[in-house]
Amino acid sequence: MVLLVVFAGGAFTGILSGTKMVDWIGANLVSILPESWRHFFPVIIGLFSIPFTFVMSNDAFYFGVVPIIANIASAYGIEPIEIVRAVVLSLSAHFLLPLVPATILLTGMLKLSIAEYVRFAFKWSVLTCLVLISLAWLTGVIMT
Repeated sequence: MVLLVVFAGGAFTGILSGTKMVDWIGANLVSILPESWRHFFPVIIGLFSIPFTFVMSNDAFYFGVVPIIANIASAYGIEPIEIVRAVVLSLSAHFLLPLVPATILLTGMLKLSIAEYVRFAFKWSVLTCLVLISLAWLTGVIMT
């Protein structure tokens, strides 16, 4: 199953890139975003990815959205690796989803419902994301 997901993700990314959809969407979004956001773009993307990784599947976000964001970043002169670093810092929010097998296992072992788990862990997860993004910004890991 994992192998199929990897191949499907690769095909999805290849279609988006091969048909120049990523370039077109990126160019249109660059024309909308103000130039003053350039220096804070990785931080903005890190914050933007907290809710998106929470409400979207990994495949849709990492194979569909992140290539578009990386294309926009390259128009600002930002390396794609900085965008990947910023996006990965929001992963603790993603682990609250019932789509993650570890979450199902954890709630089952603790005899909790997913709703109870999310109610308790959401604030801590978002706080963790914010601390990680702040530390990465302060240390220069995600800034140009």
